[in-house]
Amino acid sequence: MTEAAAPSPEPRTYRDKPVSFVRRSGRMSEAQERAWIELAPQYVLESPRDRASTSIRPGFAIDPVAVWGREAPLVVEIGSGQGHAIVHAATSRPDADFLAIEVFRAGLARTMLDADRAGARNLRLVEANAPEVLQHLLPAASVDELWVFFPDPWHKTKHNKRRLVTPEFAALAAAALKDGGVLRLATDWEDYALQMREVMSVAPDFAATFEGEWAPRFDGRVLTAFERKGAAKGRDIRDLSYRRAART
Repeated sequence: MTEAAAPSPEPRTYRDKPVSFVRRSGRMSEAQERAWIELAPQYVLESPRDRASTSIRPGFAIDPVAVWGREAPLVVEIGSGQGHAIVHAATSRPDADFLAIEVFRAGLARTMLDADRAGARNLRLVEANAPEVLQHLLPAASVDELWVFFPDPWHKTKHNKRRLVTPEFAALAAAALKDGGVLRLATDWEDYALQMREVMSVAPDFAATFEGEWAPRFDGRVLTAFERKGAAKGRDIRDLSYRRAART
C-alpha cells in the first residue's frame, strides 16, 4: 500500500507581516461613486495584485516618465487621506509630479474630485499598502520627496508593531528615494514622534536636515482640519526631516 500524499497547504489570504492600517467598509457617496467611475481612468494607477486586494505583485513597477509623460521631480505622499495636502501641493507646484498612496477608496474618490476641480493633472493615485508600493511599484531611486503626515499612531502598546515607521520602512524609503531626496514626517502623537526620531537617528542611509530636537514645520504642508483638531486637543505637532545619503 502506498502512503497517501499530504494535502496541499491552503493558500494564504493575509500577508506575513502586520500592516499599518485596517480597511474600513464605509460606503462611498453617490458623488464619490461617480468620481471613481469617471475619474479613475485619469488618476488611478492600476497594478497586478498579490494575495491581498491592496498588495502589489512583486516584479511589477511603473515607469514614471511614461505615467506622467515627462521628466520631473516626483513627490510621494503615504496615507493621503482625503487628499487635502497633496491636491494643494500638486496645484501649487505644477513643475513636479505627485503620487498619493491610500487604502481607503472613499478618500481617493474625494481626492480625485478635488484634483479635477483644481485642474491638477500632475497627480496620480494608487490604492495599495505603502511599503509594497515602495518596494515593488516605484523604481529604485525614483522619488525626490517622500511624505508621511500623521500616520495612524497605533497608540496601544500591543499595537505598536503596526506602526508604519520602523527600521524596515526606513530601508524601503532609502531604496525608493534618489540620492539627496528628502523624507518628511509629521505626527501629533508624542510617543510616535519619539519612535520616529529614534528609528531615523540610526538609519544608515539618512541624515537629519535639522538641528535640535525637531524640524521646523514644513511650509509645503497645508494646514488641514485633522492637524487643527490635534492642536486643539493640546497635542504638539512634531515634524522631522531626513536627507537620503549618496549611494556609494
